[in-house]
Amino acid sequence: MRWVFLGPPGAGKGTQAEKLCRDRNWAHVSTGDLLREAVANKTELGVKAARFMNGGKLVPDDLVVSLVAERLKEDDCREGFVLDGFPRTVVQAEMLEQTLDELDIKLDGVLYFATDRDVIIERLSGRRICRDCGANYHLTNIPPKRNGVCDRCGGELYQRDDDKPETVDKRLEVYKQETAPLISFYKERGLLRELSGNLEVEAGATAIRAVLETPAQGQVR
Repeated sequence: MRWVFLGPPGAGKGTQAEKLCRDRNWAHVSTGDLLREAVANKTELGVKAARFMNGGKLVPDDLVVSLVAERLKEDDCREGFVLDGFPRTVVQAEMLEQTLDELDIKLDGVLYFATDRDVIIERLSGRRICRDCGANYHLTNIPPKRNGVCDRCGGELYQRDDDKPETVDKRLEVYKQETAPLISFYKERGLLRELSGNLEVEAGATAIRAVLETPAQGQVR
């Protein structure tokens, strides 16, 4: 099965995508991870992306979509995948739609995590990221076994500037302007499903399994 997880920052998309893909042996496709790996490995696309990233600029949509396209061609995506937090804008969604057509891939659905503002703020302020492998933790919901140390690789955990309370409001405003229109975009295509992003991890995972049993009827054209 092939899904897109859509929702505001702090909705739990990444945590649930990682858990679902691990349980079902699907590919977890995150554009942030793709960019970091491509830059670290100095691939052709990674070198191009690094020029923008090092200059403090956004990586162009066509370059991001090219990275996603290359990833979806890999063998582990054949059983299924989740696109985590991508696309972020209607323009990206239209470009992805065309790319999926070219690859003869059809989405089974788009899962929207509807999440309350106070829940988002609480989650983001408690989130910690591993500097080395990018693993996600939360001081309350998914704490590491050792304070400040990644369970997976032993790397240092840190709080991103984007997750500090003073910047969360700005991120939510950007989401409202750029990403929220995707709800209508995918609803028109008969792909959108919705669940509460307020749920804790296990309750959310159970709700997602129920959604997967009755996917939206529609396809990317």
